Amino acid sequence: MPQAAQDVVQPKLQRSLSDRRALISMVLSIGTYVATVLACLPLFSVLFMLLWRGGEKLSWQLFVELPPTAFEEGGGFGNAIVGTLVMVGIAAVLSVPFGILAAVFLAEFGPESKTAMAVRFCAKTLTGLPSILAGVFAYAAVVLLTGTYSAPAGGVALALLMLPTVMLTAEEAMKMVPVRMKEAAIGMGCTQSQMVWRVVLPTALPSMLTGVMLAVARASGETAPLLFTALFSNFWIVQDGKPALMAPTASLAVLIYNFSGMPFENQIEMAWAAALILVLLVLALNIMGQLLSRRRV
Repeated sequence: MPQAAQDVVQPKLQRSLSDRRALISMVLSIGTYVATVLACLPLFSVLFMLLWRGGEKLSWQLFVELPPTAFEEGGGFGNAIVGTLVMVGIAAVLSVPFGILAAVFLAEFGPESKTAMAVRFCAKTLTGLPSILAGVFAYAAVVLLTGTYSAPAGGVALALLMLPTVMLTAEEAMKMVPVRMKEAAIGMGCTQSQMVWRVVLPTALPSMLTGVMLAVARASGETAPLLFTALFSNFWIVQDGKPALMAPTASLAVLIYNFSGMPFENQIEMAWAAALILVLLVLALNIMGQLLSRRRV
């Protein structure tokens, strides 16, 4: 029997191009690789252009100095970096808690109710909301009410754009928690609130953080809402050691918008450098979101 088994001719599992299915498979595989390369070309082209034009201007002074006036050389956009971080931070403080609480209701307390269906529909509609409309709303609700452009007004506008992303991704993250874990918690005597607080939220946390990072990345690059709410400033958001939040506030996106149309070479170069910093910031946030998503259940 062993000798007979050795004498059996083993078929060679090799694909031949004469086989129609093998040929179609090879063509589709090549087409997939080509489409992937073509899809990556715009991203790498933008990064190369920004590194080429903006990398020449990079220096420590850019991060610690104020923007220059029209005919001056040097300067920086340290106040724009601080203003961007402050407004995105305000937006996160407003959108993340409300988004997660709404997601808890949608996923656990009333997933099939009419209220949940209405909230879910509104959230999905808001994901396609033009950013300029968020700026107009914040202008009417905050700027006209307070009588001044400010960082909180910009934060409110960005929070409107972040909220649906946080809400929908948090809901999906909670739905991914295994049912057996929820049933085990209920079986041990936990109430529904305790089950959500001690089992669902900790388990879904990595995926929820992914949604938060993606929402923050989107808000960091928005320009139109800040033109209506925070405007711009050539000064620090902190003056005399005290926060000056209720005043026009600088941001990287608006600085790029303003300086890119200037006729002065120094400010145009600064706009390229600010664009590079903003793209790297958004890219870092997206990478963090991808890394966190790998830890999900």
